[in-house]
Amino acid sequence: MPTVNIVLVEPQIPQNTGNIARTCAATGARLHLVGPMGFSVDDKKLKRAGLDYWHYLDISYYNGLADFFSKNGGPFYYFTTKGRQNYSENIYADNAYLIFGREDQGLPEELLLKNPDRCLRLPMKGGLRSLNLSNTVAVGVYEALRQWGFPELENRGQLSRYIWPEEENQCEQQPMEDTIHGKD
Repeated sequence: MPTVNIVLVEPQIPQNTGNIARTCAATGARLHLVGPMGFSVDDKKLKRAGLDYWHYLDISYYNGLADFFSKNGGPFYYFTTKGRQNYSENIYADNAYLIFGREDQGLPEELLLKNPDRCLRLPMKGGLRSLNLSNTVAVGVYEALRQWGFPELENRGQLSRYIWPEEENQCEQQPMEDTIHGKD
């Protein structure tokens, strides 16, 4: 199965990181946290945002970008409002590292300048600073997974009180009246 890696460089807001952790758990993406971070990994807000998904995570911690790059080989894709290439026009390789900067500063411009062909942008209206970090990560990871055909992810959901018609010749479509009308 192809692997996608989500890299957060110096994240500052625990709720964003918790939401991203939940996205990683739901998609099978690996999470890499590059310090220093603006919170502790035992922060209640972080845990609450990730709910009960923490045990599903494959997570690694690093003491700065130099430590991260010394332990990982790429390919690296830098998500930034300063990018000149649309994220959806990029072809994501197996073991892709989608790298995101801190909420208030983004990625270091020196890093971006050295990698212009790997700086990706989500289109948005001019005059706005950026999208929310957790939303941007979700868009990026799902684009990579879409290109790969959503490997090992469930593509079809199930109803909780009914059976989809194509799954059974005679679908039991009688609603549970007491539940629907609040009489339970």
